[in-house]
Amino acid sequence: MRRLIVSAFASLDGIMQAPGGPEEDPTGGFTLGGWMFNYWDEAMDLSTSGFDGKDRELLLGRRTYEIFEAHWPYQPDEDPMARRLNAAKKYVASRTLTRLHWNNSTLLHGDVASAIIALKAQPGPDLQVIGSGNLIQTLQAASLIDEYNLWTFPVVLGRGKRLFGETARPCALRLVRSQVSTTGVVMSTYVPGGDIRAGSFASAEPSEKELARRKKMANERR
Repeated sequence: MRRLIVSAFASLDGIMQAPGGPEEDPTGGFTLGGWMFNYWDEAMDLSTSGFDGKDRELLLGRRTYEIFEAHWPYQPDEDPMARRLNAAKKYVASRTLTRLHWNNSTLLHGDVASAIIALKAQPGPDLQVIGSGNLIQTLQAASLIDEYNLWTFPVVLGRGKRLFGETARPCALRLVRSQVSTTGVVMSTYVPGGDIRAGSFASAEPSEKELARRKKMANERR
């Protein structure tokens, strides 16, 4: 079975909306687009983390597909990233699109999770998700992601679309690789680590004050 790999740029507080420019995704009144630009380091290897789709098939959500479709086919052939993305086979998860105009693109029909389970079972290269925040929520909840390539930028945005939303399934991750750019971007690779194993540093015999505090907090909404 082939792997499903997610690659994403995120702020320190987990926002992944519009990293590349102000016009990329202003939905919800987001005005901080382009937040990763001033942290770019030419030594950052997009290919190693799958951001160029090299040797993989792409799996995209509707918004990311539309962003890519409006940009990459119009870049010069001399651009190696454009060549790879344009040539790659692409699967698009959308409830609203009926036709796809970017070459080598296929629309997924029916239940997205079921369609992706079927794709993973087919022979072929690994499946690569780039951006596609809403799709990531679905994939994570269904435990379909085999690897995360997460580039965390040293900015706090406070608002916008999050990599992991409130509906995320609790789970543990295991760090397998990490490095830091000259501009402070932490480039990490994680794989699933099973269920969360809880523990406690609390005393085995809590004080009456501690028991009262716990009871008080259990009744507080926030």
